[in-house]
Amino acid sequence: MIPVQNIYYMLSYAFQVLKEQGYKDIATEQFENAAELCAAILTKGIALQLKRGLGKEYISQSEALSSLRGRIDITESIKTQSLLRKQVICTYDEFTVNSYLNRIIKSTMEVLLHTDISKARKKALRKLMIYFTDVDVLDIHTIHWSIRYNRNNQHYRMLISVCYLVVKGLLQTNMDGSTKLMDFLDEQRMCRLYEKFILEYYRKEHPEITASAAQIPWQLDDSFNSMLPVMQSDIMLSKGNRILIIDAKYYTHNTQTQYDVRSLHSGNLYQIFTYVKNKDAEFGDADHEVSGMLLYAKTDEDVQPNQVYRMSGNKISVRTLNLDKAFSDISRQLDQIVEEHFS
Repeated sequence: MIPVQNIYYMLSYAFQVLKEQGYKDIATEQFENAAELCAAILTKGIALQLKRGLGKEYISQSEALSSLRGRIDITESIKTQSLLRKQVICTYDEFTVNSYLNRIIKSTMEVLLHTDISKARKKALRKLMIYFTDVDVLDIHTIHWSIRYNRNNQHYRMLISVCYLVVKGLLQTNMDGSTKLMDFLDEQRMCRLYEKFILEYYRKEHPEITASAAQIPWQLDDSFNSMLPVMQSDIMLSKGNRILIIDAKYYTHNTQTQYDVRSLHSGNLYQIFTYVKNKDAEFGDADHEVSGMLLYAKTDEDVQPNQVYRMSGNKISVRTLNLDKAFSDISRQLDQIVEEHFS
């Protein structure tokens, strides 16, 4: 079980904006559940956004008007017989706060108001809702999360990401009509946060090495690569010609069982081995060292993988990261990986 406080620290690295002055007091608070944490982050973030001003965008409007505005829609005017009422259907662009990003935020606040959070946080959210009076509420099940960010809406990136965690973490409505959030135990979404946290931790805390989520090219005997899948690493650490490829895994069960015999997930091992061998071949005859690591989030199971293998000249290790510790201890575990491979 991951303490809620550690989820905040993971989010802080995944979204560096949480390390800014306006969010720092959140790190000292105690949270009963993930919903409380998300409500606290959103309350702070929305308040900061209101100081900058809610983002606006041009939205196309169409209505019957007595005076001209924008472009006249002749076809629609004839169809609705608005001319008989001395009106025409006009289509125009209105610069409004009713943008899609603001709708997502308002809809998420509505969700949080029905979750198990304190009255004080609900009160804070209701105060902020006043500024969203002209913003529509979306059906949370049909929200489009593929959002293109630019210079004008960059400040919304972290807020929308937290909204995504809230909405996607929503469980079915309880018998009494209330809703509750999961404790971020959903594997798919927690895995993405886990990967992003580790990558950003190494970028921030270890500038002496290069941390990226680089693609690894297939080392082919010819140039034919039709239908080959992309080899996308989670984390690649490099210093000169010394490389460590990390595949971050967040599972409920870190091993597979067959006939009462525990073993590593075969697909994970095949994948990291393929990554390492192709990256290794990329260097050719140059002096280099390429290693791989499966880094599992530790579970409550008795058996946890912690092995080092030598495979065809490369080191492949399997380790677990214990997230149920003080964050200083988590940092120590991650720092130790760098010391072992790059000292």
